[in-house]
Amino acid sequence: MKLSLQLTALVLAQALLGDALPRAHVEKRADGPQFTKGQPIDGKGKGAVILGGTNQQIDLQNPDNLGQQSTDNGVVPNLKWSFSDSKTRILKGGWVREQVITDLPSSHDIAAAQQHLVKGAVRELHWHRVAEWGIVYNGSILISAVDEDGQYQVETLNYGDIWYFPKGVAHTVQGLGEENEFLLVFDEADFDKVGTTFNVDDWIAHTPKAVLAKNFGLDASVFDNVPAPNPYIFNGTVSSDENVTTTDGAQQLSGNASFVYRTFDHPPEKVPGKGGEFYKIDSTNFPASKTIAATFVRLEPKGLREMHWHPNAEEWLYFHQGHARATVFIGNTNARTFDFRAGDTAAFPDNSGHYIENTSATEDLVWIEIYKSDRVADIPLTQWLALTPAHIVAQTLKIPLAVAQGLKKEKQVLIQ
Repeated sequence: MKLSLQLTALVLAQALLGDALPRAHVEKRADGPQFTKGQPIDGKGKGAVILGGTNQQIDLQNPDNLGQQSTDNGVVPNLKWSFSDSKTRILKGGWVREQVITDLPSSHDIAAAQQHLVKGAVRELHWHRVAEWGIVYNGSILISAVDEDGQYQVETLNYGDIWYFPKGVAHTVQGLGEENEFLLVFDEADFDKVGTTFNVDDWIAHTPKAVLAKNFGLDASVFDNVPAPNPYIFNGTVSSDENVTTTDGAQQLSGNASFVYRTFDHPPEKVPGKGGEFYKIDSTNFPASKTIAATFVRLEPKGLREMHWHPNAEEWLYFHQGHARATVFIGNTNARTFDFRAGDTAAFPDNSGHYIENTSATEDLVWIEIYKSDRVADIPLTQWLALTPAHIVAQTLKIPLAVAQGLKKEKQVLIQ
């Protein structure tokens, strides 16, 4: 009797749900596409409401993950990571949060971090087994570095200024403004593995004091207070001395040997397509940067970074401002569209076809492109087709010959 009642209740529940849920689906479909409302419904008979566990805010921020683009196809791995999903390490004087290969496995060449220093705070003296590239996007910092020949550089950097330290170069960074923040990029995806970063106090704390005394010609007691474990970031004070170095004749790096590039002291690249600004920073204008090439891009509302691919490297991206969309074509009919906003990073596979679109009607889109290469290189789709015999293009794409003949032969880069 008890079992019979349970079965009856189950049947009634299924009947009620089975009758109610389809009506909800039909009502949603009748309203047209629901992607921007966080529902995978195209308004043409495909899809249905999400009834199980979901993060509505993430769904709303990523309508293309819900199937909005009917041209998406096949299996494309996740190519996106947000710094907001990274573990933030908070320290006295600031914080840091990273994106490494364990966060974004599609990034085989590049790791990155956002780092914040309050006024006077110091990212302690260190060096890396890999190259470090950085750009200031808030405040002002002091960088100092020494190379293998005893040449040094001490510079104040502000918004848009860039530095590049080759692997093994000793360096440090100090915050000069009240609040200072910058993007760090490394030409090694597995940046957290042992043997990548070497902090000076960590080394000294793990060296016998008798050896330290002999090495420096000092009493061993001098090293009694060396921090252990190392603090990574610590509070300090900004020097009031304009000459913060005591080099006594050592040669300062400058000109083509400089580790610093001041982006906005140079004109942007000439962009035939208009629609924004495009700065290229690589070994052709920043000779020290031999393993990391970059672009700084500002794209006007509704603008497009034209369809293209990069023949020499993966593309790693950091979106600093605005809202964007990009479809990445990885070959063999496989393509996937991603939505981006400030704080997102991405890694597009080597030679994959893609575009970047500013989806805002009012706000500029600002982002940085990074390549593990000595130069920035891309091949635009339109220019390729325009410089191919028109009759072949027309026959391949099934378009009128006149259209193929009229394609722009000059690289556009940005389109408005």
